[in-house]
Amino acid sequence: MKDKYYELKVISSQIEPLKDLVFEFGFTCIEEIDSGFIIRDEESLDDTKWGLEEFASRFGCEITTDLQIKDNIDWINEYKKGIAPVAAGDFYIRPSWQKPKDGLIDIIIDPALAFGSGHHESTNSCLKLISKYAKNYKEALDVGCGSGILSIAMAKLGLSVSSCDTDELAVQSTSHNAKINGVNIEDIWTGSVTNSDKSYDIVVANIIADVILFLANDLKSKVKTGGLLILSGILTKYKSRIIDAFSQFELVENLTQNEWESFVFKNQGK
Repeated sequence: MKDKYYELKVISSQIEPLKDLVFEFGFTCIEEIDSGFIIRDEESLDDTKWGLEEFASRFGCEITTDLQIKDNIDWINEYKKGIAPVAAGDFYIRPSWQKPKDGLIDIIIDPALAFGSGHHESTNSCLKLISKYAKNYKEALDVGCGSGILSIAMAKLGLSVSSCDTDELAVQSTSHNAKINGVNIEDIWTGSVTNSDKSYDIVVANIIADVILFLANDLKSKVKTGGLLILSGILTKYKSRIIDAFSQFELVENLTQNEWESFVFKNQGK
C-alpha cells in the first residue's frame, strides 16, 4: 500500500452519464454521495478529472470536481465502519461482522467492488418485489447480477437461479457471495441475457434504463408465459418510456423510492 492516494470528488446535477463514463474508464468502485460520487485510487486521477470535465463541456453537463492527495489510511476498512445492515422485504442484508436478525432471511454482503448492497433504492425495491412475487415460481434469471444480492435472495426463496453480467468482476463477486451465503447458482456467465437460450419464470434486471430499453425485446423473450419481469435501476424521467416499451406485458406493480422506479410486468402470452 502506498503512503498517499488520490481522491476525486465529482458533483453534478446530471450524475448518471458521468458515472457511466467512470465505469467505462475501468473503475469498478465508487462511493456515492449527495449529487455526486467519489473515486479513490493510488494512481494519479488527473487524466480522469480532465476526461470527466471534457465530457461535461461537450455534452452540456454541469460539473464540479475536487482532486486531493491524501494519506493512505486503508479507506476500504474506514468505509466498512459506516456500513449498516438494511432490511428489505423478507430479507436482512448485513456485512459479515454484523449479526443476523430474527424473522428475516439472512444475506451476507461485504463491501466490495461490485454494485449491490441493498442500500440503494433500486436494489432495495427489487428485494421487496422479489419477496412479494417470487415465492410461487421455480426458475429465475438475474441480468446484471452485480454483487449477486438478487440472485442470492431468489435462491434463498428456493428458486433455481441463473445469473449473468457483462463485467467479469461482477460474475466473480456473485459466485463468491453465493458460496458465503450457502446457496447455489445453477448457471452463471460473463455476458448478456442474449447468451441464454432458455426462458424463465422470473427475469430480474436491475440495470440502467438505457440498457433495459436496448435489451427490451431480449428480456421479454426470456419470460415464460405467465412469468414475471422485474425491472429496476430506472430514474423517474424514464418511467413512461419503460411502460411503453413493455406494454405488451401486463403492468402488475410500479414501486417508487425517491427518484427511482421499479416495475413488475407479467407475460400474459397475448
